[in-house]
Formats: sequence, structure tokens, C-alpha cells
Amino acid sequence: MPLRLTRAARRRALPVATVAGMVGLMALGACAYNEALGRNQLILADDQAISAQSNAAWTELLRTETVSTNAAQNQRVRTVGQRVVQAAGMGNRTWEYAVFVDESPNAFTLPTGQIGVTTGMLSLVQNDDQLAAVIGHEIAHVVARHAQERYSQTAASSLAVQAGQGLVGSDYAQIAGMIGSAGAQFGVLLPFSRNHELEADRLGVDYLAAAGYRPSESIALWQLMGQQRQNSVPQFASTHPSDSTRIEQLREYIASRGWS
Repeated sequence: MPLRLTRAARRRALPVATVAGMVGLMALGACAYNEALGRNQLILADDQAISAQSNAAWTELLRTETVSTNAAQNQRVRTVGQRVVQAAGMGNRTWEYAVFVDESPNAFTLPTGQIGVTTGMLSLVQNDDQLAAVIGHEIAHVVARHAQERYSQTAASSLAVQAGQGLVGSDYAQIAGMIGSAGAQFGVLLPFSRNHELEADRLGVDYLAAAGYRPSESIALWQLMGQQRQNSVPQFASTHPSDSTRIEQLREYIASRGWS
């Protein structure tokens, strides 16, 4: 016997079906092929909005964080960075570099072409090859449009969660901006972010090799990172792969390219 829905249940089901259809249509309409990655990406983000947010974030960082005035440190990051940028085919845009005074070894990039490296990272790396591995990884995130894809995944997952709960309203912007449930977070968003990191590792090695640096030093870098890391987050709950996973995959990739 077919299941008969009450009138109230039918009213609840309608918006869910409508939004589920919206998710599917958005996925079809926003699918773009990324040649560097060799795969399609779901891109729902507005590039102008992402650029505005990135530039604002960089301005705020320069205002609120301590920027190193050490000329040698800044020149080192700029010199290595420019070599890797050219090797990545990204020399047709303006890049900004800054060294932030922070003991934690860290680095980041913004979609609009700003790269930050901490003094802690400069103290950790043992040579320019390892610094090139750091910068190459960060530039790879820009080439791969990972920030835009991450935003799009979050928006699509949030929309799907709202549809599943039957809580869809008329304000799509509000829905798209919300973070999904724990199920979406651990089942979709975090694994996808780990995939981004591994993609950036591989592309970064391509760039540092093309720039004349030693690919094997990317493995040495992650070995150093693993040695200094005090608290280990379980991989399933982390936005980054474990150090052992990165090292294993990098070793296999470098060997497949015939590099040393």
C-alpha cells in the first residue's frame, strides 16, 4: 500500500524537495574544470567577494600582527617566493610577502596573492629548498582555487543540511552562509580539506622542482614538522592529513616523477 502523507507532511516535504533540486542545479551550473588538478570543481563563490575579503584580511593582519623588519628574512622569503611563483606560471600577477613575528612554524596564502611566513617557520627550515616546499604548497592552494572550492563545499553542505531538516526559508544567502551539522563537518568538509592539502603538496613539489629546488626536501620538511608537533589531532577530526600520510604520499609521488 502506498504511503499517504498528511497535508502538513506534504507541506514540509515540498521545500525539502525544492532545495534538494536547487543543490543539484547549483552543482551542475557551477562545475568548472581545473587543469592543474585534472578534475572538476564545484565553485559557487563570488570571486569579487572572495578578493575583497582576502584583501581586507591581509590589511588587518598587517595592522594587528607584528611584521618582521629583518631585511635578510624578508628578502629570503621574497627571493624564494618569486622563483616558485614564476615556476608555477603565476608571475603575471602581483604577489606580496610578509614575515610575521611568531614562534609557531606556519605559513599561509590568500587568493589575492599574499603570502605570510612566520619567523618560527624560518627558524625550522634548514635550507631554501625546504622554504620553497612551504611556499610552493601555499601557492598551489591559489592555483587550485581551494579557498573558493572550500567555501562552495561549505555553502552546499549547509543548504543540504537545511533541506534535510525541513527548515528551508526564503533567504538563501543566510542558508548558504551557515555551517552544516557535525555529520556534514566530519563526513564531507574535513575530508575534502585533507584532500586539498594533499593536492597542494603534490603541486607544490612540481613548482619547487621547476624552480630548481630539491623535491626530496619537501619530505624532510614534513619530518621536521612532525618532530616539533607536540599535540597530535586524530586524522579523522583534522583538516590536515597526518604527517605520516603526507610523507608517504610525497615519497610515492616524487619517486613516480623520477626525482630525488
